[in-house]
Amino acid sequence: MRKVLSATLVFLSLTNIANSGTLSEADLKNLLARIRENRSTQADFQEERVIRLMKKPIVSSGKVWFHPPNKFRREVKGNSPSLTVSDGRQLWIYYPNFKSAEHYPLGKRSPLDATIAAINSALNLENIENTFHIAATRTEAPEARYELELTPRTTSMKRVFQKLNLRINDKLRVERTDMLLPNSDRIVTTYSNQTRAQIPASTFEFNLPPGADVSTPLGQ
Repeated sequence: MRKVLSATLVFLSLTNIANSGTLSEADLKNLLARIRENRSTQADFQEERVIRLMKKPIVSSGKVWFHPPNKFRREVKGNSPSLTVSDGRQLWIYYPNFKSAEHYPLGKRSPLDATIAAINSALNLENIENTFHIAATRTEAPEARYELELTPRTTSMKRVFQKLNLRINDKLRVERTDMLLPNSDRIVTTYSNQTRAQIPASTFEFNLPPGADVSTPLGQ
């Protein structure tokens, strides 16, 4: 599940609508409405997984693509590359070094569905007021930016993460996400070179390489 969690940490956009300090209820409502207008996004990322039992964080980098409400692609580079792709109906994780793939069907009331639903709620912000407590602030120094903190209301959401913090600059670009997991591990991701150009539908399709082994960890 943790691999899927990392894959779904992608992008939100905010708008410059509030004065410095904590946003009022009206401003937050307006802010959320503008966030829901967000379209496809792609960016480079660098991620640190801070694990309590390890002295040093695990660092990875790569590129991500996201198209609302639930399509995403995540390519990890380096010595341990991986590819995660979801078209909203199924999810694949492929490991080139081992020529192996994991297949997760979605929409069948599996534990993975709850994870994907929780993260997609954060990404899309559809009905987010019903599933998260939200605190939003705007700061002016040293530069203008927004801070958005999401804490789950429901038990299913709390199984995915304790808290998700988002830092967004005044150009409507996510700079950083910080997710605190239930076991107190953290996943901190920074983004750069973001664009909102239209993404081809084929980006979210997975073609199994010849000779690759396939496993179904959920037994489906």
